[in-house]
Amino acid sequence: MQVPVLSVVWEGGYVAGTERTARQVTVSGQVQGVGFRYHCLHEAERLGVYGWVRNEPDGTVAGHFEGTSDAVAALVDWCRVGPSYARVEGVDTSPAEPTGAVTFTAG
Repeated sequence: MQVPVLSVVWEGGYVAGTERTARQVTVSGQVQGVGFRYHCLHEAERLGVYGWVRNEPDGTVAGHFEGTSDAVAALVDWCRVGPSYARVEGVDTSPAEPTGAVTFTAG
């Protein structure tokens, strides 16, 4: 069972007292070399989601997303489609522990 973590006020970040949830995400298909991470970064910033996204050696894109449950769910839904050049075949998610991230990075 995942225990929600209450966030702290950070510059440009979370409002104190809001619940923060986190998900690990793996996106498969034609998702590398098509701007997936770049567009995911901008979508995360738009939604107020923190964490990271990166290419994996097996050709997938992995991510750790945290924020409000609605914002994280919206970013996971975006991953199911991705940018126009991507061909998403699958998105696997699992609950994760929030780390308290205050930025979103694409590595």
